[in-house]
Amino acid sequence: MKTLLKILSLLTIAGFILTACEGPMGPQGPAGKDGTNGTNGTNGTNGKDANETCKLCHNKTTVEAVATEFEFSKHKYGEAAFEEAGNTGCSPCHTHDAFLYVVKNNVPTTFALNATTGKYSNSYASVSSETLGEINCFTCHSSLHTNYAGTEFSPLTTTAAVTMSMWKGAKTIDLTQDGGMSNLCIKCHQPRPLTTNSTISNGDVVDYADLVANPTNVYYDNTVGAAAPNKITPSYRTHIHYGSVGAIYAGKGGIEFTGSESYTSSTHTTAASCKDCHMVTVSGRAGGHTFKMRASLGALSSSTTFNFNGCNATGCHASAINSSNTTFWKTPRTEIQSKLNALAAKINSIGSGPKILHTNSDAEANLWAGHTTDNYDGYLDIYDPSTNPDGAYKNPNPGSSWTSGNIATNDALPIFPSLKNVVLGSIINFQMVLREYSLGIHNYDYAHALLVNSIDALTAAGI
Repeated sequence: MKTLLKILSLLTIAGFILTACEGPMGPQGPAGKDGTNGTNGTNGTNGKDANETCKLCHNKTTVEAVATEFEFSKHKYGEAAFEEAGNTGCSPCHTHDAFLYVVKNNVPTTFALNATTGKYSNSYASVSSETLGEINCFTCHSSLHTNYAGTEFSPLTTTAAVTMSMWKGAKTIDLTQDGGMSNLCIKCHQPRPLTTNSTISNGDVVDYADLVANPTNVYYDNTVGAAAPNKITPSYRTHIHYGSVGAIYAGKGGIEFTGSESYTSSTHTTAASCKDCHMVTVSGRAGGHTFKMRASLGALSSSTTFNFNGCNATGCHASAINSSNTTFWKTPRTEIQSKLNALAAKINSIGSGPKILHTNSDAEANLWAGHTTDNYDGYLDIYDPSTNPDGAYKNPNPGSSWTSGNIATNDALPIFPSLKNVVLGSIINFQMVLREYSLGIHNYDYAHALLVNSIDALTAAGI
C-alpha cells in the first residue's frame, strides 16, 4: 500500500512539472481563407446538405418511380445480358459496357475483308474487355451524376443517325423528331445481317439487291447442299434476328420487290417518336420506363390489353384510340395478320408437305405467338438436335458433334427445298414484318407493301 501511494505521489508531481513547462498562450493567428461555396445542384451557390441535393431526383415521383417501372422492362429482367456477356459480336446491343464502347468509338457497321483468307467479318463489335453489364440508367443517360443537377437526364448517350447493320452500313436511319431520341432506340432495335456461309462462301452479307433484281435465280440448290456454289446452307436460325422494328418504323431495309404497291410510310414515321407511345403515363404493366405498349403478358389474344395513353395524349388522332377502334387499330392489324398468313402459305408451298416455316404456340418461347394463325416465329423448320429437335426437314449441314442417333434422325427427314432469290427475300420480309411486333401499327403502309409485293413477286415467279 505504501508503495502504491509513493507511485501516485510521483505521478502527481510529474504532472505539475509538465504543466509548469508550458508558457502563456500566444496571440490568435490571422483567420484562414474562406472555402468556396458548395453547390445545391442548380445555381452553384449557398452550399446545402448533400442529401437535399440527391432528393432533387431521388424521390418517389422521379428516379424512384422510374426505377420501379424499369423493373418491368425486358432491358432489366431479360437474360440476354448474361447470355451474351463475353461475346464481342452480340454484346453491343445486350450489355452496358459494349454499347458504350461502340458509341464512344463510333464503331462502323461495315464488313471487313481479310485479304489473306478472302473472308469477311462484321466490324460492328466490341472488344473482349468491354462486354459485361446489364442495361441500366447510365447506358442511355450519359451525364447522370456529373453535376448532380435535375437536368442530367439529358443528353442521351447517342441521338446520331444509325447506319443499318443488316445492310452493312449502306443504308441509314435518321428519325429527327424529339431531337433524334428514337435513334437511341434504333441503334439496337434493328435487324441484323443475313450472311453467307464462311466455309463454302466468303461470309459477306447476302446481296439483297440481287434478290430483287433476279428473283427467279436459284440462291440455294438442294441438290448441291452444303457446298459451293451455294452461298448459304439453310438452318433453323437462318434469319435477320429479332429487332426489326426500327427498320419497319423508319420504312427502310426490307427486300423491296416490285409489286402492286409503292413503298411509302405512315404518318408515325415523321410525326411520332418511340417515347411518344412507349414511355407515356403508366397503365397496368405498360408505359414509362417499362417501354411496353402491352399491359399484359403471354400470347397475343382477344383479352390482351394495351396502353393507348400515347395515342391519345399527343393530339395526333381526332378521336380517342382504344382496342375497339376500327380505323386505326382493329382493321389494320387484322389486314397485316391476313397478309402474313397469305405470305406464309406461299412460302410453305415450295416444301414437300410439311411447312418450311417453324410454328410454336408457346408464348414464353415464341414472342409472336398469336400474331399469325399458325403461330409462326420466323425460324425455318429444319432439324437441329439442340435448337429444333422436332424439325420437319433434313438439315443439309449436320454438326460435327452430332451423335449417330442425331444423324439417323436427320437422314430420315425430307430434304429441304431449293430456294429461289424471291423465296429467300420473301422469308426475310416475313421475318421483318412478323417480328416488328405491332402487326403494322408502327408503319402500316411500309409493312403492308412488303407483304403484298412479296406475294406478288412469288406469284410472278410461278409460286
